[in-house]
Amino acid sequence: MIKIIESPREGMQGFSRIIPTVEKVEYINQLLRVGFNAVEIGSMVSPKIIPQMADSLEVLKKLDLSGTTSDRMFLTGNRKGAEIVAGLDEITHISYPFSISPAFLKLNLNSTVEQSLETAGMVVNLCEKNGKQAVIYIPMAFGNPYNDPWSIGLLVEWVSKLYEAGARIIPLSNVSMEIDAALITEVYSTLIPLFPDIEFGLHLHTANHDWHSKVNAAYMAGCTRFDGVIHGWGGCPMAGKEMLGNLKTENLIKFAEIMNLPVNIDKIALDKAFKVAENIFSE
Repeated sequence: MIKIIESPREGMQGFSRIIPTVEKVEYINQLLRVGFNAVEIGSMVSPKIIPQMADSLEVLKKLDLSGTTSDRMFLTGNRKGAEIVAGLDEITHISYPFSISPAFLKLNLNSTVEQSLETAGMVVNLCEKNGKQAVIYIPMAFGNPYNDPWSIGLLVEWVSKLYEAGARIIPLSNVSMEIDAALITEVYSTLIPLFPDIEFGLHLHTANHDWHSKVNAAYMAGCTRFDGVIHGWGGCPMAGKEMLGNLKTENLIKFAEIMNLPVNIDKIALDKAFKVAENIFSE
């Protein structure tokens, strides 16, 4: 079995048209009916930096959560945001984008690596106190386009520090640089045996033509948690690089079918979500 995390937040954040709150609510409500393991609803970030997410809390309050089996995740970029989200009963998981890249953190969070590690630890503690789970992402986990130091040894070092801080769900991301299946295999084959009680995930940005080899490499190395975005929309507008699209959710479902892996997806609800998405993501 694999876990599929759907992220409308990721799909919307870099979209040029400001999507009205009512449309976001309609779309996310439909996603919550599909049966994804989790849906990342929105984020606590500066509206000056990412105006698309300015209404995230308003969207959250208007959602119909009755009957959904999906966990609800919310991203925060700082301590203040984490404190606000930690008090929301509607949220089950708080995500935070830690990174071992100083350049990425400066662009994305105006933070140093050491400060970001402190914030990650604070997010973990807040989650423990409020009955939630922390999801600590590592952008630039597979290399670095900013000429910052990177190696698998350095990645292991920082994962170890996150582990000591209490992080137990750590998705890895490439953000704005293409990576190949061999590197994915090497990274997960190194980390998973060293940290068997961490749930490592893959938050993959990729061109569509070679997605299968990359997902398969992660899965065969022991990764069973995957982030996706319907139709692969979105990317990270704060990376300081040209946005690279997301792994398509429909490809993850296709992969599960090819590998005969059970996923609790309501296909009728998913088809409706596709239709709503096509309307929302039209200029």
